[in-house]
Amino acid sequence: MRCGAERLLAHVVHALGSANAHHGYMFANARATRIKMLVHDGFGMWCAARRLNAGRFAWPRDIDTAKPIALTQAQFDALVVGLPWQRLPEMSTITRL
Repeated sequence: MRCGAERLLAHVVHALGSANAHHGYMFANARATRIKMLVHDGFGMWCAARRLNAGRFAWPRDIDTAKPIALTQAQFDALVVGLPWQRLPEMSTITRL
């Protein structure tokens, strides 16, 4: 998590070949307590960081780094606040127990 925007961009270009305009690229530390997001807004790059004081981000552990994951707006919003974004469809309804 010591990387700045330039070094994160180098990681993206190395892994994916290029950084696309109007895309965001997210990184997490090994404990999933911090995330950084690198965004190419069409004019330049900016970097944002978030840290959880308690708990962990629901970060996928077994992903192929060469294959990006696309998130919906709801999934992204849940990920950034530390909610289990993979379970959003089953969390959207209330069932009788």
